[in-house]
Amino acid sequence: MAFQNPEAGAFHWLVDMLESVEVGLVVLDLDFRVQAWNGFMEHHSGITGSQIQNKVLFDVFPDIPQAWLTRKVDAVAMLNTRAFTSWEQRPYLFKFRNTRPITGTEEYMFQNLTISPLTGTNGEVDKICLLIYDVTEFASSKRALERANEQLAKLSMTDRLTGLLNRGTWENLVDAEYERYRRYGQATSLVMFDIDHFKPVNDNYGHLAGDEVIRHTAQTTRNNIRQSDSAGRYGGEEFGIILPETDAENARLICERIRESIEKSAVETSAGNITYTISMGIAQLTEEPENYMQWMQKADEALYAAKESGRNRVVVAE
Repeated sequence: MAFQNPEAGAFHWLVDMLESVEVGLVVLDLDFRVQAWNGFMEHHSGITGSQIQNKVLFDVFPDIPQAWLTRKVDAVAMLNTRAFTSWEQRPYLFKFRNTRPITGTEEYMFQNLTISPLTGTNGEVDKICLLIYDVTEFASSKRALERANEQLAKLSMTDRLTGLLNRGTWENLVDAEYERYRRYGQATSLVMFDIDHFKPVNDNYGHLAGDEVIRHTAQTTRNNIRQSDSAGRYGGEEFGIILPETDAENARLICERIRESIEKSAVETSAGNITYTISMGIAQLTEEPENYMQWMQKADEALYAAKESGRNRVVVAE
């Protein structure tokens, strides 16, 4: 460990302790020139204490966010109090490679940082101590848990077969869109649709082929709606779409695009190629429905009218 005399003795006991633990220690003067650099820092940076002695930290490590660290250090020096940052606020200060085999999935070392003021004999802060803690193992475990929880949350909201929203989640969004309309009055439309003659598909080609048809319907729907729209599998071969800020005519254009795409395509399955059609019902929301379920009922009635009038068509509720 390299020191800048004559202050070395003042913190020699601290350095001896920190040399024996897995903690990085860096002492800077107020111009950010390195005064102390312990073994942890040498090991992970590949730079010895004598090489970095009296050099400006930002010159040696240009990746360090200079403006951010300067603000932190200035506040510590002015208030003569410590400051802390966690890996969740900033993953690392020094871009060190992660060298722990148990957490080998992380490319860089996650770090917690403590910035402490050091006072001279006159009682004034004239140096700053940085303590760098390797928290990669903890951070990696927490990130993995968060990813797992996010995946579980996503699975709880989506239909496993299609990846669309499941019925419960989609209905909640219908309710939310109904309340948004009551508040702001913007045009919004609801679509209910299903696959025509789906039972014969299962009977003639098998349920696995039927699942492929359902997946194809979901993917075609996703490909033809906007990011702001919400599609869900309502149950079996029935689907729904929420079209915010969309009147009935524009909803019809979107639905015709989906209907035509499905009519012109064929689903390749191990049991053979399957062609099929869908029927769709649209209900633009008005003041008439007293709740979201009545709005869904109007879209469902329009779907029924499409089925009754020959299928493979789009019907807008009166």
